[in-house]
Amino acid sequence: MSTFKVLQFNMQFGQVWDDADPDGAPVDIERTLAEIRSHDADIVLLQEVEHAMPGGAQPYPPPNYTYLSKSLDGYHGFFSYPKADPRELPFGIGLAIFSKTPLFDTSTRHLPSPPIEFEFAGEQKTPTDRLLIGAKTRIAGHELQLFNTHLLAFFMLNSSSEHHSDQRQLVIEQMRRHSGGPTLLGGDFNVSKHDSLVRQFAEAGYHAVQTHEVTWRRRPYVLDHIFYNRHLSPVRHAVIPTMASDHHMLLAEFTFAD
Repeated sequence: MSTFKVLQFNMQFGQVWDDADPDGAPVDIERTLAEIRSHDADIVLLQEVEHAMPGGAQPYPPPNYTYLSKSLDGYHGFFSYPKADPRELPFGIGLAIFSKTPLFDTSTRHLPSPPIEFEFAGEQKTPTDRLLIGAKTRIAGHELQLFNTHLLAFFMLNSSSEHHSDQRQLVIEQMRRHSGGPTLLGGDFNVSKHDSLVRQFAEAGYHAVQTHEVTWRRRPYVLDHIFYNRHLSPVRHAVIPTMASDHHMLLAEFTFAD
């Protein structure tokens, strides 16, 4: 049986975890790199690759992605920032896909955010748009469609993606277009009560590799997922605690069902 490994990781732009001062912890991209390398995954899906700059500036080339690309020998990569926006808050932005096999047919889909008002640093704000990226690769003679996303954290805005479902629905629509062949979706879905998300994706033909183990250090939520369709079979999975981010890693191994 030929299998391949997928690593899902919100790397929080390389900021390590410190129980005493999580927001003031240092950035250590070398530790991020070491964590990724240690799992020797065939596919790596990363969120919050870069640190958002003041005024929404997006440096090119993106520094963290560029460093990872040069350091991850034998991997092919694709990266995208979200739509540039001066409202961007100083957190993590940008998505990346790395693969040991060449990537092709890359795509970027912007996911609009609703104009929900919230307070940040004493000012009234509205959220910026989110992102879904895609790419194809070939593994063991099979064409594999990959997607990676990072949705808005509505729970941080005292709201819910069940009430503001457009981003989830746009991702579902994209996934349905690719249901005819092996397709994987990873990401930080930022859904605190994830049962409705899992049900919604199951109705569209995609199942989560795990729904019980917490993947975020700040609150006991399962935010990170890998979804797969009927053309793939999960062999094993593990949530892997790491001090290299405020998120844990999710590692899953698959085989082709067809």
